[in-house]
Amino acid sequence: MMRTHYISEAISQKDKEVTLAGWVHEVRNLGKMNFMLLRDRTGILQVFGKDGMVPPEVLAKMNQPKETVVAVTGKVVSSKVAKSGVELIPSKIEILGELTGKVPFEVTGKVPAELDVRLDYRYVDLRRAEPSAIFKVKHEIITGFRETLCTLGFQEIHTTSIVAAATEGGTNLFPVEYFEKKAFLAQSPQLYKQLAVVGGMDKVFMTTPAFRAEKHNTTSHLNEVLQMDIEMGFADHNDAMDVLEKVALSILGRVEKNCGAELATLGTKAIVPEAIKRHTYSSLVDLLNKNGVKFEWGEDFTRETEGEVNKLLNEELYFITEWPTAIRAFYSMPNSERDEICNAFDLMYRGTEISSGAQRIHIPSILEKQLRSRGLEPANFEFYINAFRVGAPPHAGWSIGLERITMKLTGQHNIRECAMFPRDRVRVTP
Repeated sequence: MMRTHYISEAISQKDKEVTLAGWVHEVRNLGKMNFMLLRDRTGILQVFGKDGMVPPEVLAKMNQPKETVVAVTGKVVSSKVAKSGVELIPSKIEILGELTGKVPFEVTGKVPAELDVRLDYRYVDLRRAEPSAIFKVKHEIITGFRETLCTLGFQEIHTTSIVAAATEGGTNLFPVEYFEKKAFLAQSPQLYKQLAVVGGMDKVFMTTPAFRAEKHNTTSHLNEVLQMDIEMGFADHNDAMDVLEKVALSILGRVEKNCGAELATLGTKAIVPEAIKRHTYSSLVDLLNKNGVKFEWGEDFTRETEGEVNKLLNEELYFITEWPTAIRAFYSMPNSERDEICNAFDLMYRGTEISSGAQRIHIPSILEKQLRSRGLEPANFEFYINAFRVGAPPHAGWSIGLERITMKLTGQHNIRECAMFPRDRVRVTP
């Protein structure tokens, strides 16, 4: 390896020799004294050299352009002026990557850059403290999701991203050339995770890309996202919500424990409630109307009404349950006592829906009825309905949008900040 330690590790190696590798973050030349800030993914450390203390050729190499890639060998010593309390006295500096082009914007953040410019040069933007913090949090979210479900007895699976037809009944699909056949990029793993349960796998989870060809221009939507999905057999919507509550609280707890420095960089906190309350759709309609917000039963919540509900409840996380059947996906199981209500739910976090789920319809006759009620022809969904004609257990599931929960947890206002290389209506590079 070209380093013996990361900077975060070297801070505790006082009076020892280490080799660090990273980027030149800042340089200050005071004639006979040189200061260089070295940056790697774990932090920044001051490198200090002066005439007579370090070899002349090493002192000269400290005057590198910012963002030059270097390896520095030296002794870690105490410092009263360095932020970390230590600095590195170099004995050797090796240039690993010279600059042969202009750095497009100031990585230190002293001069702000527009989001589109930063995304055009994402490989430089990722060196900034804020993106680095966002993607560390995102890593902990997805790790918490995976580890929690493994402890709950779920099995990880991987489904296809190439499909022959819509998996959710929609038409917003990206077509692809697939030999002599017509195919599309999957808008959801919905059908395939259900098939895994029908196939006897019982409790499954996955992290998978989803593609939606919707021509929107908002700060909360992307055309390619990562979904964290589960499906569980011999279960209803309440069982699925129980699992979702455990996963959501575990994720928040993990981020709170492991990302204190990153959250501080982003100016936000991870608040972990003891439990997540469940509110029915009808009770929230009543709440809105009682507080002067006119809202008809049967309407879907808009971002504005979601915001009003969030203000009135003042809860970090909450479920919305018992939705009107007509405004949910056709495969959501109607309530056994009132078929105008279905066993569907959303998980709201800081006023935004981050997860949606339901008990699925596993009885073909009910599935056909729900399709007809929406003006859809069951014959066009035989590929889906047939899966439930061979003995399908009751089952339920949900999906969390990884970029969306990351956006809310890190306090970002644009979801593009939370996708490493975001894809929207106009952006397909880099």
